[in-house]
Amino acid sequence: MKNITLLLILFVVSLSNAQTTGSVVGKLTDKEYNNEPLAFANVLIKGTTKGTTSDFDGLYSLDNLEAGDYILQFSFVGYETQEISVTIVAGKVTEVNVPMGASAASLDEVVITTTTKRESETALLLEQKKAVIIKESIGAERLSKIGVSDASGATTKISGVTKSEGSGDIYIRGLGDRYLSTTMNGLPIPSDDVNNKNINLNLFSTSMIENVGISKTYATSSYADQSSGNVDITSKSYSKKELSVTLSSGYNTNVIGLNGFKSSIMSDDVTLGFHKKQYALVDLITRQSWDPVNTKNIGNYGIQLSGGTKFDVFGKQLKLLVAGNHSKSYTYQQGIFRTFRSNILDNEFTDVEQYNTTTNSTGYINLNLKLNDNNKLKLSSLSVNTSNDVVYEQGRNGEGYVFDQDPQEEGAFVRDQNFKQTIVLVNQLEGSHNLSEKNELTWATGYNYVFAQEPNRIRNEANILDENTVQYAHVGDFQQRKSSQKIEDTEYNAYINDAFEFGKLDEDENSPYKLNIGANFRQKDRVFSSLFIGVRARGFQVPNIDSFSETFTPDNFQNGLVLRERDPDRYDADLNVIAGYANLDFGINKKFSGNVGIRFERDEINVLWDVANYVGRVGSIKKEYNNLYPSVNLKYELNEKNALRLASSLTQTLPEFKEIAPFEYVSPTGRVTRGNPDLEKSDVLNIDLKYEFFPSNGQLISATGFYKNIKNPINLAQTRGSAGIFEYNNTGDKAQVYGLELETRLDLIKNEEDKSLLDFNANLTKMWFNQDLFREYQYKDVTETDLQGASDLILNGSLSYNSNTEREFSATLTGNYASDKIFALGSPEDFDNSDVLYNDQIIEKGFVTMDLVVSKEITKKLQLKFVGRNLLNPKIEQIQAVRNISSGVETIETVSSYKKGSLLSLSLKYTF
Repeated sequence: MKNITLLLILFVVSLSNAQTTGSVVGKLTDKEYNNEPLAFANVLIKGTTKGTTSDFDGLYSLDNLEAGDYILQFSFVGYETQEISVTIVAGKVTEVNVPMGASAASLDEVVITTTTKRESETALLLEQKKAVIIKESIGAERLSKIGVSDASGATTKISGVTKSEGSGDIYIRGLGDRYLSTTMNGLPIPSDDVNNKNINLNLFSTSMIENVGISKTYATSSYADQSSGNVDITSKSYSKKELSVTLSSGYNTNVIGLNGFKSSIMSDDVTLGFHKKQYALVDLITRQSWDPVNTKNIGNYGIQLSGGTKFDVFGKQLKLLVAGNHSKSYTYQQGIFRTFRSNILDNEFTDVEQYNTTTNSTGYINLNLKLNDNNKLKLSSLSVNTSNDVVYEQGRNGEGYVFDQDPQEEGAFVRDQNFKQTIVLVNQLEGSHNLSEKNELTWATGYNYVFAQEPNRIRNEANILDENTVQYAHVGDFQQRKSSQKIEDTEYNAYINDAFEFGKLDEDENSPYKLNIGANFRQKDRVFSSLFIGVRARGFQVPNIDSFSETFTPDNFQNGLVLRERDPDRYDADLNVIAGYANLDFGINKKFSGNVGIRFERDEINVLWDVANYVGRVGSIKKEYNNLYPSVNLKYELNEKNALRLASSLTQTLPEFKEIAPFEYVSPTGRVTRGNPDLEKSDVLNIDLKYEFFPSNGQLISATGFYKNIKNPINLAQTRGSAGIFEYNNTGDKAQVYGLELETRLDLIKNEEDKSLLDFNANLTKMWFNQDLFREYQYKDVTETDLQGASDLILNGSLSYNSNTEREFSATLTGNYASDKIFALGSPEDFDNSDVLYNDQIIEKGFVTMDLVVSKEITKKLQLKFVGRNLLNPKIEQIQAVRNISSGVETIETVSSYKKGSLLSLSLKYTF
């Protein structure tokens, strides 16, 4: 069936009759006035009537040009007319920058470059100015200048976006993972961590990125499950024939100077990030050690390859781009961890240590096939293998405390070893066809696969009785255990869009109206399983905490050790989305334009589970939503430099599988997080008003006010009961968000050619939150609270220097700040005594991060780069208000604190 479908697609494509075109963009400058932008100059294609004029910034654009050779004429009253020969390449943008003066420009003064339109900084700026939706993009051209190495770093150069060093998550307008979506080439892509909704953007190196765009307002062609915005990565295609190799090496400052670095015993079964299990889990109890191993080589390293070429296949032009990288890094963090229940200390560890070994391997292939002059296909394939080996210890100093633990509360010790491996495959096929001069058809289909496993997690809990005696602990039983977990996600998705242009043409041959009609499809299936094997070791002792393996022997299982293999936990889930939409782009005149649309989307979520912590073990839930999602995006140009934008839409936030299935996951710290089958989706009303001012080329000053009304907000909250479980819940009827966003991009110093030497980018986002609370989350006098996971103040800034010389030198200093945010909401333990017996909310404190990237072209082909990440190495801290039962006085207690360390690396890139 799949083969037949593919043949039908190719047959339809081969019959289509479309014209693939290119475009010209550029900047005109005035040689007579220090190369200031030259406005209102004429740009004409010689021998035709097609032309345009430059705007206040000297920028111009000519689109929809058939591939071929042209002569461009540039003229202005009192200045000599320039004629420049250019070659237009289908699907590409040619950039021609011309200085105008009383005498003709020499050839070395005219800069002509050909690249993809979505890489060019000038083209993207023009696209942003012309777009009716509030969207900002950063292309490969600028990423190269400022030394950004991945998509995660790229997003932080866009206003209102920050990255948390604590979690690695991206936040748009202070709203994190739950509220945003990530796509590649317009299609959904899966997360590399099943605990997150979105993929880690660090995995996308600039070698595979054409540009990164963030849409902060909604248009109906997108899935409705986005409330703060959508991050879309346009993957790179072939632009020129070249091959490059990058080698890097570095250290984490926390790792330097350690006497020893621990890896889990599972690391012996790992090669290049791939785990091969030697025995069944039950056999690993006695046939594998329970103690971690020491690692000697703790230097970070990476290698990156990319290259492109083109050739003919059966008379058709095929373009190929291949990119890949492999890296390994080591981190270490030390701090404290505490928990409180009903304002009473539940456990305390002052010497928490965590050793992380992370391996990433990423491969990317892009194929562009030109079937004929009228049609093209694009195939993109991304593969990711990421693994994380963790050894977590707390209580080695003998000062650990666990309430009501046997054999004693003092001297508590916990070790958790785990190896996580995730394989992600993303495959996409795209096509675009102009069925007529004013009718363009685009479509895409994708297949995603995720395999995530924890093949052998080991956990030990014990008490250090004295310097020569350690005894296994038990609050209940089976606290010595090994477990495994496996998740498989399979997803199919697709879209089709037919665009019709109509209405009277203007002098630039642009139609004032474009109607888009399309549909989306998405089907995602998950199979989850978890196996637990525990050992009861009451009364067993060892000399020290590094000799646990002495206990778990066949002989001891004959002399008191008890093995328990619990029935496997399992859940199966699927998400089915089908949608149809229509939206209209319109331009009433040159000043007023917009996009209005409506989308019908049907979302169905099914979850079937069989888990130990659910009464009766077996259960199921079906959630079905059928809704209309309208959107309005309006733009009014006050003049060439100033514009107002207004946007409004309805969106939603769907619960994730893990948030619905009632499986309990225990973190290394001991925090338990559980899904909630009663969880319902949130509905969100979005309103944005934005003012934009473009002082000159490449510069921007903007201010945006926005409002969100969230019905049935979803939050992570503590539940009542001694277990101290964290659960996802609809904690209130509604939440409101008011926000203000300010941005500036300024060139501080320019050279004689009007190129920026020193530029400054800064943005500020300030928000005010308010959500009501259902009674079961009210305690003391708390009836309202902020939004869980959201910072109310975000500051981003970067200062970039670029020599703009033949052997380019660049340096970029970037700083980010995100204020305090709620990690988890609180709750009362006893409704009748909620002023005393409660668990207050846990707050993650805000912190400042700073990165430095310095690069130098040693030769035309060799580049040297230094990267310093997290240079300030701030303390990442969670706090909680705790009430003294006897005095009634509240104090602020630190419940978690650590530092991640700074990452220092040096790389060499050679281009052949």
